[in-house]
Amino acid sequence: MSAEGVRAAWDKYKFAALVIALGAALMLWPTEPRGAAAVPTPAPQSRDLQGDLQAALGKIRDVGAVWVLLTEESSPAQTLARDRKISFRGDEYSESSETVLLDARNGEAVVVTRTESATYRGALVVCEGGDLPAVKLAVTEAVTALTGLPANRVAVVKCQ
Repeated sequence: MSAEGVRAAWDKYKFAALVIALGAALMLWPTEPRGAAAVPTPAPQSRDLQGDLQAALGKIRDVGAVWVLLTEESSPAQTLARDRKISFRGDEYSESSETVLLDARNGEAVVVTRTESATYRGALVVCEGGDLPAVKLAVTEAVTALTGLPANRVAVVKCQ
């Protein structure tokens, strides 16, 4: 190939060569400091709402000792990222999917795309001041605010 042919090819494909060189440089670029291991961030842990609610309700005036029972409609759930592959052959196609994993040096971690909180069916609150209307109202308002339950699904009763 003559020098003119090389020059013509360079003029024609110089931007494509630049993009390829830039892509190769970015693939070789280190993504973490030397000596540091990639640590996957854990999925948020489900809090103990029942225990937190019991502790909070115990601080309301005239409630006294309190016990809380929440019944779940659905448990907390996480949606994991999936890598979906579809292959076509003529008129037929096949589909496969697998969970996306982050490859950390000390292990693998899943990629969470969505986290859903638990939904509750009802709440029972047993407390020493459960026979007082003001306590029933305050406890019911607190439980409905924290759980999203309607007031008719919250029972507040006096303990023995």
